[in-house]
Amino acid sequence: MTANRLILVTGATGKVGQTIMRRFLGDPAHAADRIRALCHNRVLPASERVEVVSGSIAERAAVERAVAGVTHLLHLATCKETPEDVMDVTVKGLFWLLEACRQGPAFRQFILIGGDAGIGHFFYERPDPVTEAVRHSAYPGCYALSKVLEEVMLEQYIIQYQMAACCLRAPWIMEKDDFKYQLSFGEDVFGGPRWRDLVGAEAADRYVETGAVPVMLDPEGRPVKRNFVHVEDLIDAILRAIDNPAARGQTFNVCMDEPVDYGALGAYLAASRGLEAVPVRTPYHSTWLDNAKARFRLGWRPRHDLEKMVEAAWGYRRAPDDPRTVWYPG
Repeated sequence: MTANRLILVTGATGKVGQTIMRRFLGDPAHAADRIRALCHNRVLPASERVEVVSGSIAERAAVERAVAGVTHLLHLATCKETPEDVMDVTVKGLFWLLEACRQGPAFRQFILIGGDAGIGHFFYERPDPVTEAVRHSAYPGCYALSKVLEEVMLEQYIIQYQMAACCLRAPWIMEKDDFKYQLSFGEDVFGGPRWRDLVGAEAADRYVETGAVPVMLDPEGRPVKRNFVHVEDLIDAILRAIDNPAARGQTFNVCMDEPVDYGALGAYLAASRGLEAVPVRTPYHSTWLDNAKARFRLGWRPRHDLEKMVEAAWGYRRAPDDPRTVWYPG
């Protein structure tokens, strides 16, 4: 069953939401389908195939209005380290979405974009590859806890109501020049760690001037291996999962075939761009997120490896109307 989809996208103004809408609306295979975007703080323009509904997923009436008549739901909306909002959005909001979907006569599939924060990211030692069978283990903070609660709630709806649903568990999602700025010693660093806090402001300022990049080391002084996924690869997985019987009731790790080795990353940037690689010891540990299940069941393949991730980020040129904007803390 593929025709006449109406897909509700929560978090549609974010990087994943914007990319899935562009890809979906531009794909001839989805020419008969429409998107409904549930917007809260930021609003999108409506169009012939894009309907916009304003409201918060924490409010049941707004959710029921947004879910009415939809066939599929792609759940992207989330909170970061915002304790005052996180339970309303990730627990109550997801509950209202699931309740409305399971009772909707047109509903066919729920797709949750999860995160590797729910299995600890790089906070815990992992001597073996991290598969979907690894138990949940949030690191300190409310964001990681929320990712555990999301996955567990969806799993229970699959068990309780035989809901047609799946979870695509993604690590840190990169787009545009994100991958470059996660290595910045400046105040413009994207995400964490904040390298300048680890090396001191004076040294950090010198490294900013020379364009040096950090090489993350674990407590034993070894380069850390860290998991990423490019947003275009994640969108490929989403499109593979839509109405795919092999996805029903499953969780999939959606990530690069190999984690980024910061030692290899520093060596590549030194060889390709002459950048100094600065070792920085951290409390973090290497992990290897295993994507074999997504490759086997969904027939999905990531297109970005370390070299392609670097070249895409360093080759990206922002337009004047596309400034780097961080919409959330953490």
